[in-house]
Amino acid sequence: MTSQYDAVYGDWQRDPEGFWARAAEEIHWEKRWDKVLDSSRPPFYRWFPGAKVNTCFNALDRHVAGGRGDQLALIYDSPVTGQKKTFTYRALTEAVARLAGAIEATGVRAGDRVIIYMPMVPEAVMAMLACARLGAVHSVVFGGFAANELATRIDDCAPKLILSASCGIEPGRIVAYKPLLDGAIAMARHKVGACIVLQRDQQRCDLVAGRDQDWGEAVAAATPAGCVSVNATDPLYILYTSGTTGQPKGIVRDNGGHLVGLYWSMRNIYGMKPGEVFWAASDVGWVVGHSYIVYAPLIYGCTSILYEGKPVGTPDAGAFWRVISEYKCAAMFTAPTAFRAIKRDDPKGLLIANYDLSNFRTLFLAGERCDSDTLRWAEDRLKVPVIDHWWQTETGWSIAANCMGLGMLPVKAGSPTKPVPGYDLRVLDAQGEEVKRGEIGAIVAKLPLPPSTFPTVWNADQRYIDSYMKEFPGFYKTGDAGYIDEDGYVFVMARTDDVINVAGHRLSTGAIEEVLSQHPDVAECAVIGAADQMKGQVPLGFLVLKSGVNRPDQDIVAETVKMVRDQIGPVAAFKVATVIKRLPKTRSGKILRGTMQKIADSEAYKAPATIDDPAILTEISDALRAVGYARGKMA
Repeated sequence: MTSQYDAVYGDWQRDPEGFWARAAEEIHWEKRWDKVLDSSRPPFYRWFPGAKVNTCFNALDRHVAGGRGDQLALIYDSPVTGQKKTFTYRALTEAVARLAGAIEATGVRAGDRVIIYMPMVPEAVMAMLACARLGAVHSVVFGGFAANELATRIDDCAPKLILSASCGIEPGRIVAYKPLLDGAIAMARHKVGACIVLQRDQQRCDLVAGRDQDWGEAVAAATPAGCVSVNATDPLYILYTSGTTGQPKGIVRDNGGHLVGLYWSMRNIYGMKPGEVFWAASDVGWVVGHSYIVYAPLIYGCTSILYEGKPVGTPDAGAFWRVISEYKCAAMFTAPTAFRAIKRDDPKGLLIANYDLSNFRTLFLAGERCDSDTLRWAEDRLKVPVIDHWWQTETGWSIAANCMGLGMLPVKAGSPTKPVPGYDLRVLDAQGEEVKRGEIGAIVAKLPLPPSTFPTVWNADQRYIDSYMKEFPGFYKTGDAGYIDEDGYVFVMARTDDVINVAGHRLSTGAIEEVLSQHPDVAECAVIGAADQMKGQVPLGFLVLKSGVNRPDQDIVAETVKMVRDQIGPVAAFKVATVIKRLPKTRSGKILRGTMQKIADSEAYKAPATIDDPAILTEISDALRAVGYARGKMA
């Protein structure tokens, strides 16, 4: 098939509003929009103002009404518990309506916020859809986050209700959620009046009288709730992402634009047909889980897989092939980290031969930069196209991709291919001037952003401007650096701020530093993201101790590692720190994190002209070598 990419991208360029109006015809609207785009208050652009819609109706009810009631909507596969369940569109609609009734009975109404703090179970998907059914705004908090991280999010979005579970299951261990939930509620300034808690068989928990309800009992007693129409511009959810200050940002997603963008993406980016099986091997706590486990597949009429397991160890490096084969999966979306783990355990891909992958058409990778070695390994073993694509929590779907539904373009290793229709990408220098093709700079997108991107930050319009729109007026600052080549292919090279990417999860080094600085023996600290073959990046800590401390360094390091695990969670993957005498700084006191990162990653570096003492860089190099990292060389 000859690619239609250039023609479709050109259609969007010539008439952006007409392009998205045509795409919006695929969505069921209770009331059509007054206009396609409200551009009266830049940079706060709003899609489909005046329209009325319900996201849950578009994801569930309309498929039942349209004859898909008996098609599978959701497949739950949990190797960590040995459970498998399936839900047709009809069954999932009924379950969601009844859960929505239980939520409504707590007093939740359209516009109220509900936090969902749950593991990868069907009830988590139902919780998101049930909130959408009522017009309530959900905020899913990843189950790996510790109590104080949850408390921060409680204070920011002020939920009326929290939906949670007794525990999560990891290979070889049970993670008790209820103590974390109770601790967060006690810690938070905003007091939550009600919780509905799912009791899992693997570990049950005690409920707080007068506040907590048993999930099963609440649902059994509930009257099913109908769909509540909301404005297209009303928020559907808030999803928190790490900020450079350590204070998380609540990314807002609206209802109308979200429906249009995600529906368009399933057909045109992923090349899917309604009724086919799609699998995003992610977590509902991350943006990939929101967009491509829950919403996009169901809005489009596909069958979605919810997998509670790992790429390796549940039980082996053939876990993904087993799921693809068993459910006749057509396309899969995961992070390169998962494939690096599979490649580590089964370097020749021998386990693939044990499974029938004849229905499998395409592997999509995102969440971090995909190295060419991993991409080629997957191509060679799977014999299907392996598509790297680039997007962010803020955008909610692809910024650049090889749009398979439009016909595949040639793959260039290291590139997520070309901008998706809706994105006019430029590469700018520090003065905001566009650089030549092939030159590295800040990657930005000309405003307005397309439907399904974020219209603002929750209760923080000025932060939205300051963080994303101020530095390059008229453009969205992606925070990524890279270049566009002569063929129009985008190459994303690195983050331009201190948010590091650990196995596809963006984490703030500032947040980790804040934890380390709380240790009584630590005077100063710094955290960098060092390149890691498995996870993309891992955080490395540098600790300067207070004078007079004579305890063993290894004891202090062990304590700080535990502190980060307790306060941020295992997701931070913080395992290595080193004690040093001083931090390299400029004369104005700025810590030279970029230079430290180059040393850790064995890159050539120069001592900045403003450094207060160049000799400290040799000490940093020696300290890194002592903890297993190669030394960079001074250029």
